[in-house]
Amino acid sequence: MPFSDYKTALVTGASSGIGAAVVERLCKEGLKVHALARSADKLAELAARTGCIPHAIDVSDLAGITRLTQEIEFDVLVNNAGVDRPGSILKADAEGIDLLVDVNLRAVLHLCRLVVPGMAARDRGHVVNISSIAAAYNFGGNSTYHATKAAVSMLSRQLRIDVFGKRVRVTEICPGRVATDIFAHVHGDSEETHKRFVEGYELPQAEDIANAIANAIAIAIAIAAPIAVNVGHMEITPTLQVPGGLSTARPETPQA
Repeated sequence: MPFSDYKTALVTGASSGIGAAVVERLCKEGLKVHALARSADKLAELAARTGCIPHAIDVSDLAGITRLTQEIEFDVLVNNAGVDRPGSILKADAEGIDLLVDVNLRAVLHLCRLVVPGMAARDRGHVVNISSIAAAYNFGGNSTYHATKAAVSMLSRQLRIDVFGKRVRVTEICPGRVATDIFAHVHGDSEETHKRFVEGYELPQAEDIANAIANAIAIAIAIAAPIAVNVGHMEITPTLQVPGGLSTARPETPQA
């Protein structure tokens, strides 16, 4: 099934970073791409550059995404929108937990609930969930982020079971560190943030992830490949990044 057999795509978190790059690439492949994000100004710029159809809707706005998915049948759904709040559960606050659950998980569940049944009924479609290596590996802090991304990872596997017997593909993309503005959103847009997370590292760019998805790794192999083929999971990390590690602590006070 080539790209031409898919007509419409919905990309969330589309105003910048990986989402914007995916929109641009899918537009080049001839799909009618609906770009969803909160920033109307950035979406307008993206639409002018790519020809996508902008929707200034917060992905956690259930009424808004319900109206959109009732109006349009989507052949491709790219769940890209995501947020993060640094810190372990020991320092977490209710607002941060609710935000991450709403954007990173609840919105993904609702969009799958709203879009995937139509794909199954038409016997055609592709869901791409962009999670993170944080779904599988532990690193310090960001406990809620890890939890929500792990849930998206399991959802991606479960979707394959839910649509078993239908020609609906499901692909989970797990990026490692990528040179996007997510670090500025999380840690503040400062020179210190750039130096800490980006400067001096050999990192994939947002365009690299989009091209990997669309060209050779996930969407083009999984979407443009024969309909009998599904690529279910792909990790994309910097060559010089290795997840993992083991820590052992001495007790603060000796055991009585």
